[in-house]
Amino acid sequence: MKAPGAIHAAMEQAVRDGVFPGGVLAGRCGGEIQILVSAGRLSSDSADDVVQPTTIYDLASLTKPLVTVTSVLLLVQAGTLELDAVIGDVLIELQGTPIASASVRDLLRHRSGLPGWRPLYDQLDAEGVAWGHAEPGVVRQAILRLIRDEPLVSHIGEQSLYSDLGFILLGCAVERTSGLLLDEYFQQTVAQPLGAQPLFFNRAAAATAQPSTGPAGLLIAPTEWDERRARMLKGEVHDENAAAMGGVAGHAGLFGTAGSVLAVSGAWLAAYHGDRSILDRQLVHEFTSKQSQPAQSSWALGWDTPTAPSSSGTHFSSESFGHLGFTGTSLWIDPTQKLEVVLLTNRVHPSRTNESIRAFRPVIHDLVYRELVRA
Repeated sequence: MKAPGAIHAAMEQAVRDGVFPGGVLAGRCGGEIQILVSAGRLSSDSADDVVQPTTIYDLASLTKPLVTVTSVLLLVQAGTLELDAVIGDVLIELQGTPIASASVRDLLRHRSGLPGWRPLYDQLDAEGVAWGHAEPGVVRQAILRLIRDEPLVSHIGEQSLYSDLGFILLGCAVERTSGLLLDEYFQQTVAQPLGAQPLFFNRAAAATAQPSTGPAGLLIAPTEWDERRARMLKGEVHDENAAAMGGVAGHAGLFGTAGSVLAVSGAWLAAYHGDRSILDRQLVHEFTSKQSQPAQSSWALGWDTPTAPSSSGTHFSSESFGHLGFTGTSLWIDPTQKLEVVLLTNRVHPSRTNESIRAFRPVIHDLVYRELVRA
């Protein structure tokens, strides 16, 4: 493993500049972890524990590619789900509404016409569903009704609009197709076979009104003070819609370490090159290739691709794919260099108003690229 040098210094400077309280950065090139650095503390409290390379973070929207996209690919690979199946045939509750005609492919491309976000957690009260006290199946049915009744903001396929709502539907589609809850299917088919531990949804934390620190013995970074839950969130999902769904959703809810994220990204990279993997090479190429429609979109199937400017910096190739997480996380993979970069932080602590990470992300990716590839 290379000495962290300039990368460690950049991470420490980011902590001093208030970009985030602490973070972990992992860089793997050619199948070997060559950089693994941690900086700062778990929280803004100067007496809190120092971040370790094994610190667990709320991965936020990294849940989309790591869990939902990987699960969809496996179901397509097994022949139990089709990319061009309309979602109304999978989730029959949607039938008779415009969104029912969107395909699984449309949802993965973020071109379903659904809005990007809605406060579904606030609307559950009108549905007679108590957040944190209803059975998961009851909550999911209520969420499906709310999304079903949500007017589309564009015609299906007309424009690209990043949508949490679309990925909530995809998570439900994985459950309906597999016959298992999303977290169960992910653990059985992805996390356990790949040895991706710890990488988990914390269903127990979302089912109680009491503060949680996550599973015993694990060092978890807190996220934000939540007014609705009246506590600092630690070990329970930051995203309100995912919390209302019991902590398990297709768009958010996953917790993990940099190492466990690399376990899943490594399966994608291995399959891309035709090496041994749980994933099919041809499907991986299809899922990670930028789609031609809509023309202005940077999206592949559930993965993003570099644009100008890009959070991946200026050096990652056009074949690269990745994703960001709202809490301050990211994963970028450049298959041409067999390079994987994971950045985990809790930039939303103590408040989500801190957006300094926007400028930091491309800088740190350029630095990692120079250290691992150009060197």
